[in-house]
Amino acid sequence: MTLATWSFLTNHAHVTLCIARDPGIRLRDLAIKVGITERAAQRIVTDLVNEGYLERTRVGRRNQYRVNAQLPLRHPLEHHLPLDVLLRALVGQGPADVERTLGPRAQAQRSA
Repeated sequence: MTLATWSFLTNHAHVTLCIARDPGIRLRDLAIKVGITERAAQRIVTDLVNEGYLERTRVGRRNQYRVNAQLPLRHPLEHHLPLDVLLRALVGQGPADVERTLGPRAQAQRSA
């Protein structure tokens, strides 16, 4: 049996999912989990922060992240869906656990 050389999810999706599961994850650990270099993980996190999908807060010597899950998925085929749909389908946690990782705007929008 040959291992697949492709995946249904991009590295950006994998990074977002890892951060949703562990908002205090270190870049080194993130890179290991996703299977990319630490520099690639840093570039992806920067992309996600610059586009508003992540908020990064410095806590002591570490970063803490919040996912802004109300933003739409980026591809035209899924643009009508918020990131929240993907996270809830793939994070594998109950709604309360996912809510902790979502930004306050997503939580406010959900309760409206």
